[in-house]
Amino acid sequence: MQNISAILKNVSKPGRYTGGEYGQIIKDKSKVKARVAFCFPDTYEIGMSNLGMKILYGALNQLDDVWCERVFAPWTDMEEKMRKYNIPLFALESKDEIKKFDFMAMSLQYELCYTTAINMIDLAGLNIFAKDRNESDPILLGGGPCAYNPEPVADFFDIFSIGEGEEALCELVQLYIDMKSKGSYSKKAFLREASHLEGFYVPSLYDVEYNEDGTIKSFVPKYEDVPKRVIKRVISDLNTSYFPTKPVMPYIETVHDRIMLETFRGCIRGCRFCQAGMVFRPVREKSAEVLNAQAKELYKNTGYNEISLTSLSISDYSCLHEATDSLLEWTNEKKINLSLPSLRADSFTKELMEKVSSIRSSGLTFAPEAGTQRLRDAINKNLYEKDLLNAVSLAFRGGKSMVKLYFMNGLPTETYEDIEGISTLASLVVDEFYKTPNRPRKPLTVTVSVSCFVPKPHTPFQWEPQNSLEMLCDKQKFLAEKITDRKVRYNWHEAKVSRLEAIFSKGNRRLSKAIAQAQAEGMVFDAWEEYFDYDRWMEIFEKCGIDPNFYANRRIPFDEILPWDVIDIGVNKSFMINENKKAYESLTTPNCKEKCSGCGANRLGKELTWCPNKK
Repeated sequence: MQNISAILKNVSKPGRYTGGEYGQIIKDKSKVKARVAFCFPDTYEIGMSNLGMKILYGALNQLDDVWCERVFAPWTDMEEKMRKYNIPLFALESKDEIKKFDFMAMSLQYELCYTTAINMIDLAGLNIFAKDRNESDPILLGGGPCAYNPEPVADFFDIFSIGEGEEALCELVQLYIDMKSKGSYSKKAFLREASHLEGFYVPSLYDVEYNEDGTIKSFVPKYEDVPKRVIKRVISDLNTSYFPTKPVMPYIETVHDRIMLETFRGCIRGCRFCQAGMVFRPVREKSAEVLNAQAKELYKNTGYNEISLTSLSISDYSCLHEATDSLLEWTNEKKINLSLPSLRADSFTKELMEKVSSIRSSGLTFAPEAGTQRLRDAINKNLYEKDLLNAVSLAFRGGKSMVKLYFMNGLPTETYEDIEGISTLASLVVDEFYKTPNRPRKPLTVTVSVSCFVPKPHTPFQWEPQNSLEMLCDKQKFLAEKITDRKVRYNWHEAKVSRLEAIFSKGNRRLSKAIAQAQAEGMVFDAWEEYFDYDRWMEIFEKCGIDPNFYANRRIPFDEILPWDVIDIGVNKSFMINENKKAYESLTTPNCKEKCSGCGANRLGKELTWCPNKK
C-alpha cells in the first residue's frame, strides 16, 4: 500500500505497523478461499500480549485455504496520518486494506474498547452500522469477553462468536467457503445458516421491543429456525485442542514478553462478582505432560526467559506441583523464570513458595477482595483472615518483603465498617512481618489496591446497582483517611472509569447511538487515561437522550428480561438468583471440588478432560 513507509518516519513506535516479524504467517492469496482480518481494538503492544488472539490466529491459519492476518488499532498520531493521506486500515502481513477481506473479526476484551473498535470499522472505509453495509463488504464478527453481552454494540456487527472460538471460527469460515463454492452464498443466507451453528449469535435475526420505562418487553427470533437462546461453545479436551507453539515474535516491547502456558479453563470458586468465573465454566484442565511439552516447544521457538502459568486461579490447578516439578527440571538450568500469577492465599504452601523463591521473585499478590469476613462471605470469596496471614508469614519467612493486596469497594451489602476493615487487614499484614523470625532485612511494603465494583452480566450480582459516583468517591476518601500506617501504600481505581464500564456492561442496543456519536466526535482509546473523558461521555448520553443511571444505578427485578438473556452460558439463572439471595445473608457456597451446587454448567461438557463433578 502506498505512503505507509513514508508516514512511519513521522509516528511514534513505527514497529507497531510494519509487520514482517519472525513467526508471522504468509500465504499465497491466489490459493486461499477466505481471508480473515483479526482485529484487536487497542495498541499493538496490548494485542500482541493477548493469548486468545494468538490461539485464534494460529487455529485459523492451520486451515490451508484460510489466511488470517493481524490488525491493531493505530495510535492517534498514526490515525491522523492515515486520514490525512487517505490510507485505509490495513493488515500487517499483506498490507492489504480490510475491504479486501472476507471477514473482519474483532476481539472485544473490555467495555472501554467500544469506540476504538467502531473507529477501526470506520478507518477500514466501512459503514459502522451493519444495516448500512453492502453485499461486498466483509462480514463483521465480534467475540471475546464482551460478547457475553453484545447488545451495546449489536447494531455494528453481523455475527458474534459466543464462547471458545478455536473450533467454532473454523466451522464458520468453512461454512462461508462451502456456500461460496456451491454458489448459494448471499450475506443474508449466510447469516441465517451461521445462526444454526452452535455458539453464533446474529443480532439482525432478533426483534427487540421495549416498554415505556426503557426495560425490554420482548426479545424474540424473527424466524422459527433461529434459536431462542445461543449456547456458548466449549472446548472439551484442552490436551488435544490447538495451542500456538510458534507465536509471532514482536519487534518492539509488548506488555507480556513471555511464554504464556494455559493450564486450565474455568474456575471452581464461584465468587459472586466474577464474570470470568461463571462464563468460563465448566473446569477443564491440561495435563502436566502436555504443559511441559508445550513449554519446551515455545522456549525453543521464542527464547523467552519467563514462563507464566495462566488461569483464573493457578492454585486450583490439580496438577500444579507435578507441572512445576517437571518444568523446574529444565527451566532452572536455563535460568528461566517461572511465574505463578493468580495465587490464592488459602492454598499457598511452603513448598510452592520455595519453588517461586528459587526463581527470582521479590513479592507476592493476593486478592482478599473485602476487608471483613462478613463481606467476604457475602461475595463467596471463601477466604479467611488466618489464611491470608499464614500465607504472608510464609512469604516473609521465605525472604519476601513486598505484598500486594487487591480489594473492591462498592460491593453489594458493603458498609463503611467493611471498608475500614481493609485498613485493619493491611495493618495485620504489617504486624505479621514484624512477628516473623528471620524476616528479611529489606524494608516492608504492603500495597493496597482498590477497584470499584462493576456489576457484570451472567453473575449473581448482575441485578445489583452500582454505587453512585459520589458514594464511590466518598468511600475512596474514607479509606484513605483510615490508612495511617506508613508501611501501607494505597492505590485506587478511577471511579468515573468504573461507572462508564457499568453503563456499557449492563447496556442494551439503545447505547449504540451514544457509541456511534462518541466515535463521530473523535473519541477513542477510552481505556487510556490520557484520552478518557467522563464529562464528555455524560454530554453525549444527554445529547442522545440516554440516562446513564438506568444502566449503572438501577436494581433490576429478578423477573425482568435482561439484554443478555439471549446468551446461554450454561449456568442456570435460578442458580444465580439463589446465589444473589445468599449474599444478603452472608451465606457461602462451597467450591466445586468440595461439593457440586448444581449451577448447570456441566451440561455443556461432552467428554471433559477434567471437571471436579463430571459424571
